[in-house]
Amino acid sequence: MHHPENDSEYKGLTVNSGVSSQPTVNPYLTGRPRRRRSFTPAEYVEGILKGDISMLSRAVTLVESTVDEHQAVAQEVIEKCLPHSGKSRRIGITGVPGAGKSTSIDEFGLHVIRQGHKLAVLAIDPSSERTRGSILGDKTRMEKLSQNHDAFIRPSPSAGSLGGVARKTRETIVLCEAAGYDRIFVETVGVGQSETAVHSMVDFFLLIQLAGTGDELQGIKRGIMEMADGIVINKCDGDNVERARLAAAQFRNALHLFPPTPSRWKPEVITYSGYFGYDIDKVWDMIDRYFDYVERTGYFERKRNEQAKYWMTETINEQLKASFYRFPQIKELLEQKEMRILNNEQSSFTAARDVLDFYFTRLRQTSDR
Repeated sequence: MHHPENDSEYKGLTVNSGVSSQPTVNPYLTGRPRRRRSFTPAEYVEGILKGDISMLSRAVTLVESTVDEHQAVAQEVIEKCLPHSGKSRRIGITGVPGAGKSTSIDEFGLHVIRQGHKLAVLAIDPSSERTRGSILGDKTRMEKLSQNHDAFIRPSPSAGSLGGVARKTRETIVLCEAAGYDRIFVETVGVGQSETAVHSMVDFFLLIQLAGTGDELQGIKRGIMEMADGIVINKCDGDNVERARLAAAQFRNALHLFPPTPSRWKPEVITYSGYFGYDIDKVWDMIDRYFDYVERTGYFERKRNEQAKYWMTETINEQLKASFYRFPQIKELLEQKEMRILNNEQSSFTAARDVLDFYFTRLRQTSDR
């Protein structure tokens, strides 16, 4: 290839010829790549009950898969693991981005592991609305936990459907409990609706807040306060100690204005530092007090039962929605109705009624055959 920069009129410039083109296929690669072996539901269950991390990870991948064959295997595995689940403490952890959730979980996790427990961290990772991609960087942020053999960290992309991911996260909890993890952390995206979904699958809901950001009053007004069983003010260190204590006092005062919680437990407010590991034991003492209280009053069992019924209903709703959009001719009919709406020929409500009427009529015709 001729490079004009090598002509004599360009003094001091030289372009090397470079290396020859390399083959696109690895010359050392011989034969076809080996396909990953598939396992039976019984093999998955056996591995999970033995605490095999690899088998647990593969089972969770099946749960998250949208392939029908994978879902069939996953559901059978979950059913067989159910009798071995339910013996953990499930703790939801939320807070605005930058509140230090991952750093705090790193410290909280080490604390419970030092107490002799096994920990599973299930983190719902926010996905790009445009590309549906996720960083899934929780293992990077939780440096200490990711190297601990008693910790299992599993990030899941929200992929624009928090409800679907929340259901799969609840199923993953069952698998982790069957594998022997008696402490489960569920970290939320921290963007509103994910908190409601996570709150419906955990026993204790922890809200992480910051001081000195000028957002204390906004934090008090949010509905998330009503779901919190405990509030912790992070980054109580250095010259931020007084601001953190002041914020804690403001939150305590605000809690008096909220109606009593269903459990009748009075949420506590505690300051700590996730980065330096200050007062982590105080946070955990509060959580222990909560579990002692709800187990003594019987609320723990009642809440678990209500959650199980809730997720049955949610699963029905999700399956009905999926069945509707997969039904033949629905896509074409929706496009027709959308055009009529945009041309002001029909209202959104009557168009929706027409589509649903078509769907239910076809369902009845199918069932009568």
